[in-house]
Amino acid sequence: MPSRKPESSPHRTRLGKNVASLRARRDLTQEELAEKIGVSARYLQNVEAGDYFPSLPILARLRAALRCDWNSLFEGCDKVKA
Repeated sequence: MPSRKPESSPHRTRLGKNVASLRARRDLTQEELAEKIGVSARYLQNVEAGDYFPSLPILARLRAALRCDWNSLFEGCDKVKA
């Protein structure tokens, strides 16, 4: 039986939108950012879509590659109603 895709949560969706927005501001493609942080472009696509929540080491690499602070990365996540 194929595994089901996890339900997207509002927090993952908000984080994904933030990552996509910050990536666009830096004029990076998903492939370029994925290479910088050491993940596949498919994984990054799933993060931006809100399907996956990255581990702390990947979050730290995202923050460094996007040259942003933690608040920018998680902006609006605390206001999302689950």
